[in-house]
Amino acid sequence: MGALGKVVDLILLLTFLAISVVAPFLDSQTFLPQSMFPDFLVRFYKWYAIENQDYLLLEKPHFFIALMKLELFFVWPLALLNIYGLLTSKPWFNTSCLIFGAALITSTTAMVGDMIGSQKPSSDKLVMMYSPFIAFGALAVLRGLVSQCKASTSIRNGPTLVTKKRA
Repeated sequence: MGALGKVVDLILLLTFLAISVVAPFLDSQTFLPQSMFPDFLVRFYKWYAIENQDYLLLEKPHFFIALMKLELFFVWPLALLNIYGLLTSKPWFNTSCLIFGAALITSTTAMVGDMIGSQKPSSDKLVMMYSPFIAFGALAVLRGLVSQCKASTSIRNGPTLVTKKRA
């Protein structure tokens, strides 16, 4: 991969790191007892929710809690796996990156869709904060697809099969 590929990988690495921190320490506070978390994390969670008027965190609708569980039990492990796969150039990274991106796009689109439809005063600000994760998810999907396409092209142009000559 060229310079653009390295920039994409850096953006994805930062996304994976962000999810790796946010999912277990903040997002999981939507459905786990607050007694499980240190006071400073609980205060930060409440401050963020109130400061940004994030009604999803304040009201905790059922669909949002389900998405946060999906993030903690599916997206977060994929983010950790992708950090390892990216840093060690594992061959399965393309596939896990594709899966991560699809999951991130799907869950974030549901949240942004609710914000757009809610007509709440803070919705525009929240849409601007959540929307980049749709773009990061799309970037992860494209990263997985482009690498898959290159792999299949190199196989096609690889060595030809040797056939026995019949007399």
